[in-house]
Amino acid sequence: MKKICLAVVVGFAVLLTGSLSHVNAADIKMGFVDIERAANDSEEGMKAISQLNEFKSSKQLVLTEKGKAIEQMKSDLDKQGDIISSDAKKSKIEEVERSERELQRMVADASQELEKKRREMTESVYKKIIELLAKYGQDEKYTVILPMQSVLYGDKTLDITDIIIKKFNEQKGAKATPAK
Repeated sequence: MKKICLAVVVGFAVLLTGSLSHVNAADIKMGFVDIERAANDSEEGMKAISQLNEFKSSKQLVLTEKGKAIEQMKSDLDKQGDIISSDAKKSKIEEVERSERELQRMVADASQELEKKRREMTESVYKKIIELLAKYGQDEKYTVILPMQSVLYGDKTLDITDIIIKKFNEQKGAKATPAK
């Protein structure tokens, strides 16, 4: 069995070497792009990040207010603890616990909603950038464009991230201001 596997591997290596021998290194045009940076530094990406931050801030404000209200309820309960009846005290404790559970649900819901919005916005930007990369690669006759994350080493001159950011901003009618 090992001999058969070895023979298959050697056979593929011979075939691969033979089929690649006609490719001239001068004919290969490579590039790589940091898609995450392109998405975040593009005008559309920065706008999406800003919208997410505004959404997060508004949710955080609501949650903070709810937390303060719960703390106020606890404080009132502590102050009135000796004065009110045991039934009223029990009722207030239940109300505080119910409010705390509601706050926990609100936090979980806000987190899920924020994650959903982030995913929708980033997927939209990423999809547009990948479409632009495909068109740019064809137009500029690239053999391959790799994501930066899969490149262990690459000459900095092969990094086309800034070009892609500029093209993406131009395509969207925004001023070209790639950040580095």
